[in-house]
Amino acid sequence: MNFYSLNKIAPSVSFKDAVVKGLAPDKGLYFPEKIKPLVKGFFNNLSYFSNEEIAYEVIKQFIADEIPEADLKEIIKETLSFDFPVVPIEENISTLELFHGPTMAFKDVGARFMARCLGYFNKQENTTKITVLVATSGDTGGAVASGFLGVEGVEVVILYPSGKVSNVQEKQLTTLGKNITALEVSGTFDDCQTMVKNVFSDKELTSNKNLTSANSINVARWLPQMFYFFFAYKQLKNKKKDVIFSIPSGNFGNICAGMMAQQLGLPVKQFIASTNVNDIVPNYLKTGIYTPKPSIQTISNAMDVGDPSNFVRILEIYKNNDAELKNHLTSYSFTDDETREALKFIKDNSNYIADPHGAVGYLGLKKYLSDNDAQGIFLETAHPVKFLDVVEPVINETIEFPTQIKEVIDREKVSIPISTYEELKQFLLNS
Repeated sequence: MNFYSLNKIAPSVSFKDAVVKGLAPDKGLYFPEKIKPLVKGFFNNLSYFSNEEIAYEVIKQFIADEIPEADLKEIIKETLSFDFPVVPIEENISTLELFHGPTMAFKDVGARFMARCLGYFNKQENTTKITVLVATSGDTGGAVASGFLGVEGVEVVILYPSGKVSNVQEKQLTTLGKNITALEVSGTFDDCQTMVKNVFSDKELTSNKNLTSANSINVARWLPQMFYFFFAYKQLKNKKKDVIFSIPSGNFGNICAGMMAQQLGLPVKQFIASTNVNDIVPNYLKTGIYTPKPSIQTISNAMDVGDPSNFVRILEIYKNNDAELKNHLTSYSFTDDETREALKFIKDNSNYIADPHGAVGYLGLKKYLSDNDAQGIFLETAHPVKFLDVVEPVINETIEFPTQIKEVIDREKVSIPISTYEELKQFLLNS
């Protein structure tokens, strides 16, 4: 399996090179040259397979023989060492909980999978030290820090926007030490993401450092997110009724992975990209014009993205055909006030505590189901404990710290403040 750049200038590369490079030399995202649907018998017997068996069948065509079967199965086993339960909320609405991993966010899967793939390639090649760069709007940083902690031959540099992540999120990415360094950026997530992208087009850096990215632009971070949708479908009691997924969307990697699962044959009727007021994609679906804009800070901070990187992959899946895209994608945006109202409604009516991102997903699903008959699943992408300052005042209840949070919350934050790309460049050159 080869991967090509969506900018169509750089040469195609292997899975390994796509993982190690992160971004193509022409600044394009990598995309698989072909997607082969899985056999119907696989879906008919899905309930009989373990999560590990499902994940192996889903991912193996994209890796081919670059990681031997036994090693790939071990990577998957280590990646999926926690549960992914579907929890009923109300009639025709359930949530898929993706926060049972070590940092209590859905990004644990992609970060752990990528770390182990990179560790495997490093061990085989005995290559020079790799520096992994990642920009985070909240949960990515903690997941990458945890996933890569102690991986031999890998240094991790995390850029996060100062004052724009929650206290728990900040502790998860600034307190681990070892091979993890946090750079606290004076600016927004978009500024962090732009800096990371600029690094990969800076020849002085790329010729001196072995660099890759752990954002969802990296195929090893992005593709494992397909697993969630198969795990959810496996748990459905009624597989005859149309299935809808509502995904809280920021950088659009998660929903794009869901669409890849659909390309593999997973019977999903529609995807809903539920966003906060950073409404670039809802506007695109209305106007046909993609207009990035500066991100706006909200209470669902992991979705505060003004130029979602992975949307170009979604366009590629549907061959840039707007009509075909709209057949599979609906998108709505919601305000912070609407999000708070949803948090309260879910708690009052279902006795379920959602996080702000899950609440946005719930709102998108409710809106779609008001005009369509289907069963819907919204993704709970992070544990509500990561957003105590938002959730507790709304539900008027104290949320107890789970074990994963207790382990980091009292540790001392260690970060390096930066404001400009030049400061990032000098840090990388000198580190």
